[in-house]
Amino acid sequence: MALQLEPRLRVGIQTIHRRTEPASGPWEPRIDELVSLVELVDRSGYDSLWTGDHISFAVPILDPLLQLAQAAVVSRRLTLGTSVLLLPLRHPTPVAKQVTTLDHLTEGRFILGVGVGGEFPREYEACDVPLKERGARLAEGVTVLRKFFTGAPVTHHGRFYGPFAEVPMRPPPRQPNGPPIWFAGRKEPALRRIGRLGDGYLSYVITPDMYRAALDTIEAGAAQGGRALGVFGTGHLLFTRLDRSYEAALDRATETLSVRYAMDFRKAAQRYCALGTAPQVAETIRSFHAAGVRHVILDLLGPYEERDRQIAQVAAEVLPLLRDLTQG
Repeated sequence: MALQLEPRLRVGIQTIHRRTEPASGPWEPRIDELVSLVELVDRSGYDSLWTGDHISFAVPILDPLLQLAQAAVVSRRLTLGTSVLLLPLRHPTPVAKQVTTLDHLTEGRFILGVGVGGEFPREYEACDVPLKERGARLAEGVTVLRKFFTGAPVTHHGRFYGPFAEVPMRPPPRQPNGPPIWFAGRKEPALRRIGRLGDGYLSYVITPDMYRAALDTIEAGAAQGGRALGVFGTGHLLFTRLDRSYEAALDRATETLSVRYAMDFRKAAQRYCALGTAPQVAETIRSFHAAGVRHVILDLLGPYEERDRQIAQVAAEVLPLLRDLTQG
């Protein structure tokens, strides 16, 4: 069984409200900033807009679902998604209501990316969720979500959630059976779980070879579970910096990611990022497409003040080099 992939490459942008770090003073995001960003992404020809999630993080971050609800008012075209929602930190029943609501507010243009995180253990402590349970809670949480997405009254008695019986939740989502659920993950058990449960795979900080191998493991997990997959979504969050040279881009990427993840990120940036001139960035994206990626999500690195220029430059200089893939 070979995974059935979407026919063409789609390119999106990650993150809505963000500021340059380190910074001092209060952060007060403005509605006009969001409107300007979403309009820029839309008219520049990108396909989607995504937000990340943390309860506690090394830099300020806002709730992803609320940001996407605001963004949905601005664009009638862009697909909106979470990259990714840390579902184990939340009870899945209220999440089902939030996701259903967002699916309606986006008129069915929503992809729910979910994952476990774990890089910041204190956010698990703050939510009274044992870190070692995060994988099992993710799997059960998705089961609860899918039950509510049917529109029928839900009964559930699991290890972490329930028991509850015949609980109705109306309306059901706009998309039949709910928005597609894409899973993040790197290790073999997580990848096999994606094969058993996921509508798609959403990765970050891996190489194209690692991505290709991950899809093989996902396919094996689906076969082992006796699951027949339809079109399977394949996404990758790609840290990207377009600049005058590879070295200049690497310096900017290192600065940004070292602050964001509170560690020296230079070696990781060299291995995992798309850096340099437009042909260099396009070539990296092509390598992920060849590995099976059909949704590339660009997290454009550097000072916040340069983000709009980066979005416009990538659209003008990189996207034309990928036209044979994006218009297929």
